[in-house]
Amino acid sequence: MCGVAGLFHPLNPDVPAAWRIRRMADAMAHRGPDGDGFHLEAHLAFGHRRLAIVDIAGGQQPMADESGAVIVCFNGEIYNHQAVRAELEKLGHRYRTRSDTETILHAWKQWGVDCVERLSGMFAFALYDRDRGELLLARDRLGEKPLHYALLPDGSFAFASELCGLLALPELARRMDPTAIEDFLALGYIPDPHTIYAGIRRLPAAHLLLLKRGEAALPTPKRYWQAPTRADTPAADAPAELARRLDAAVRSQLMADVPLGAFLSGGVDSSSVVAFAAAAHAEGLGGPLATFTIGFPGSGDERPMARQISERYGTTWHSEEGTADYVAAARVQAGIFGEPFGDHSAVPTLAVCTLARRHVTVALSGDGGDEVFAGYRRYRFHMLAESVRRLLPASVRRRVVGGLAAIYPKLDRAPRWLRAKTTLTEISLDSALGYYRTVCKQQDAQRRGLYAPTLRGTLAGYDPAARFAALMAECDPDDPLLQAQYADLHTYLPGDILVKTDRTSMAVSLELRPPILDPEFVRWGMALPAELKLKDRVGKHVLRRAMEGRLPAELLWGSKRGFADQIGGQFRTQADLVRQRLTGSTLLDAGLFDGAALGRLADEHASGAFDHSQAIWQLLVLEGFLAAEAGIPVFGAKQAAMMKG
Repeated sequence: MCGVAGLFHPLNPDVPAAWRIRRMADAMAHRGPDGDGFHLEAHLAFGHRRLAIVDIAGGQQPMADESGAVIVCFNGEIYNHQAVRAELEKLGHRYRTRSDTETILHAWKQWGVDCVERLSGMFAFALYDRDRGELLLARDRLGEKPLHYALLPDGSFAFASELCGLLALPELARRMDPTAIEDFLALGYIPDPHTIYAGIRRLPAAHLLLLKRGEAALPTPKRYWQAPTRADTPAADAPAELARRLDAAVRSQLMADVPLGAFLSGGVDSSSVVAFAAAAHAEGLGGPLATFTIGFPGSGDERPMARQISERYGTTWHSEEGTADYVAAARVQAGIFGEPFGDHSAVPTLAVCTLARRHVTVALSGDGGDEVFAGYRRYRFHMLAESVRRLLPASVRRRVVGGLAAIYPKLDRAPRWLRAKTTLTEISLDSALGYYRTVCKQQDAQRRGLYAPTLRGTLAGYDPAARFAALMAECDPDDPLLQAQYADLHTYLPGDILVKTDRTSMAVSLELRPPILDPEFVRWGMALPAELKLKDRVGKHVLRRAMEGRLPAELLWGSKRGFADQIGGQFRTQADLVRQRLTGSTLLDAGLFDGAALGRLADEHASGAFDHSQAIWQLLVLEGFLAAEAGIPVFGAKQAAMMKG
């Protein structure tokens, strides 16, 4: 796990200034505390921060081939590099190291751009071929490793693992993108390819970008892999096949020359990974697997079940009680993520990463199970709403059901069975828009009611729901579950879950690996028929069946435990401070929000009349980001002048 940075000018043959690439790499020192490396030549500069995992002595980067004409700067792990290496050696390639980094060099020389299709793992890399005059940027299939890029005023192309690497360049304009603010407040994250900055983009998952010396135009990223859009016929015994495939995925990700452990939340996904990892670790690396748990007091405490799993599989269990001040934590999110990030489970995730890093350098996690095997509760709601939609003509849904939704009271604090307004609204809408509402953190009317007129005007015609409609349209129209999963795989997974795990783990220099997101395992699992994933209103059904006999029935078929602490109570306890932050100069001077509307939001939550905890958390995070950026402009010069006028 590392941090990569680079500068490339396709037209100017001058060697980039060394101080610029060093500043970019130094800004990401947390991603690679074990050393740095640089390469500078005409047109190009590479910078690298290394967290040494595999081939500690021989894996320094940037790494060049034997001729010195091909250079790579790489972040991640190539889990199938031994198999690819064997194939390349049969074709005449000769290796000088044990590093998976070198496999990328030889794969490029053998297969060119198609090399990315041969690599299985988590990766973001840049490779420059001097003889071909080409710079290749590539990102893994699911988006586990990040890569950001920007065009600079002098025509240079800059890239870095994290935003802070690009922001180390003083000439890069820091202007916020208003549509990114809308996406953040709607979804809780900023989906690829956008970032909070108008001039910076993220390379989407499963995409590559090929730049050529002598060509100034920035090409469009190209997708090289696609998740299933239609179900396949499953194996005769799908649970047994799942167990075999998950065991193989876990074993492939145990490669390390440093201590390795696993997160153990007490849930189905992480416990399944630990069940296979404990045996494989004992066989391959020797000794018990180290496991790590953060628990919160109360009925949702995951520690008792995690302890039971640890004892069952003989792991060395490390556990701590989690405590968090979410009002204070909101102020530091910008330093971790580089932009507003609205998933408050990042706070306990950082805590478990910190605990694990005291003992290991690499940890396995259970991330991905909910997306691949339909574990989220919203999938059940979507399927229920879809079954009703298909019984009623669209005109009836819009007029009758939509009319009922409009007059039904909003009962945030009532028992769930009385909160029918949301369900009725979703049924009245078409499938994609209905699903968008289930993932939306703040519904359109609520968040837009907070905006200042200038921001509302700027966003006129922009709809965050459009990307969900486009993605779901790529899938089999007769498989609404796969449509929803497919949308999440391209939005929520790379934009929220994997951003959270990458940035929090890298903040403490820990490499985190999710075996469930092995690309072939994902392809197989996503393509299972809906009834194997969601059955009798139980998600991850086939995974639960696969783990029978390996995990306790209480864990497999009991209610789901949450990982993050409850934040609503803290926001009421600290109501005065919350109101001060929301209505203070930082948010209001940005010209984004209506101060009176923010005040009402804070007061309604403090009184207990409504639960606005998610909205308040996102606004506190945005306030912290703006405070750190100290006056970053949001709009162009003309709009800013209108605001001042």
